[in-house]
Amino acid sequence: MHFQFDHLVHFVDSPEEAREALKELGLHAVNGGKHDNGGTYNALSYFDLSYIELIGVFDKHLADQPAEKYSLGDTFQKDNYTSGLSRIALRSRNLEKEAERLKSLGLEVIGPVPLGRKRPDGSTISWKLLFAGDPEEELALPFFIEWEEPDEERRQGLKEQGTIAAHKRGAVSLASVGIAVNNAKSVIEKWAAYLSLEQGESFNDEALCAIGHRLKLEGGDIIFYEPDGEGIVSDTLKRRGEKPFIVNFSGGSIQEQFEVKDALYRFI
Repeated sequence: MHFQFDHLVHFVDSPEEAREALKELGLHAVNGGKHDNGGTYNALSYFDLSYIELIGVFDKHLADQPAEKYSLGDTFQKDNYTSGLSRIALRSRNLEKEAERLKSLGLEVIGPVPLGRKRPDGSTISWKLLFAGDPEEELALPFFIEWEEPDEERRQGLKEQGTIAAHKRGAVSLASVGIAVNNAKSVIEKWAAYLSLEQGESFNDEALCAIGHRLKLEGGDIIFYEPDGEGIVSDTLKRRGEKPFIVNFSGGSIQEQFEVKDALYRFI
């Protein structure tokens, strides 16, 4: 197994406001910390080790500094810091090996880059990031993360800090992230090869007026939605291009969806 789902990046004007919006939906969310070099800071909502990062800018001058190609900072700048779902990160235990593999598939690869930040309690958290892409493609690939601590240690630490905790809404899991695309078949074949992931059956999502094409991933599937008529997917493509736009949760007691800071949060 090469990868697991790690986190979804939701860019927002105010991580504090977004954190409160999630709490109103019955989701546990906490302050994260600052990325001092990048001029950004975050709040976090965990579903076991899969999480949503609500990220915003505290220093525009720092955020505007030249960013690594295919990095999150590069994406934020290209999107002009527009509120909404931005990128997904996949977790690996061996980014050096993945860098070689992705290069062998013809992708441009940057990293692994060592990074870290301070938690609110003053402790330091460390990780490495890897960025990869194809300059011809509109849709940004996931970026890749390797945490310093093994998963079990990290889970235990996050529980002790109260970062992973029960959701008032119930035993909710992050089931999938949906990405609006023009040609799902073409995209899913490339991503399945790059990420060594298995494809699921395609399906009709009538609520979104779209056909969904699933990539199976431990911790949260990736679904490519291609428009099937006018709706949220066709609208996302017109407004923002090929981007994530929805996060689907399973395990809640009530089926409903909410708009949170220019993104859809759907409980299914």
